[in-house]
Amino acid sequence: MASPAATLSWTSSSWLNNRTLTRNASEGIKISDKSSAFVVLAQKKAKKTRKIILIEDVTDVGKKGQLLDVKAGFYRNFLHPSGKARIVTPVLLKEMKVEEERIEAEKKRVKEEALQLARIFETVGAFKVKRKGGKGKQIFGSVTAQDLVDIIKAQLQRDIDKRIVSLPEIRETGEYIAELKLHPEVSAQVRLNVFAN
Repeated sequence: MASPAATLSWTSSSWLNNRTLTRNASEGIKISDKSSAFVVLAQKKAKKTRKIILIEDVTDVGKKGQLLDVKAGFYRNFLHPSGKARIVTPVLLKEMKVEEERIEAEKKRVKEEALQLARIFETVGAFKVKRKGGKGKQIFGSVTAQDLVDIIKAQLQRDIDKRIVSLPEIRETGEYIAELKLHPEVSAQVRLNVFAN
């Protein structure tokens, strides 16, 4: 009678002799047998990233409201404690979409107001500017953007910022055209009649 170790050794070696080992392209080893199939796939390293939404601008990472995949440690150690990002959830995505729609509606409203104001400025005609006259067509001093802002406020009761006004240099009497940049996409042209007292 054979020993149990010899029997075990003989059984396992005969099992391996009856089966063939083949290597797959998918990094796995397949043992083929007439009775069963056994596939071993190599485990890949798990990706440790988190899908987040930035709550505020972060330099070298992204802008507010941007969806990003960042490493778990970066989120855990920097973004989350400083309150600069949150992990994406369906509720958070819905909130961000509502906020985005509100911002778009606000931008559209501001543009419409700028278009209405541009129509008002272009239908007014010319604004009259009086200056103390010198020799010939010369005037003392010049007409500035602040002068135009004051005239518009007096005639139309509209407050505008003098930084949106672009004027040519006005040192003589005559008719000039000033441009008002009311919105990044909307500008209005205003005529100025400069005459001496």
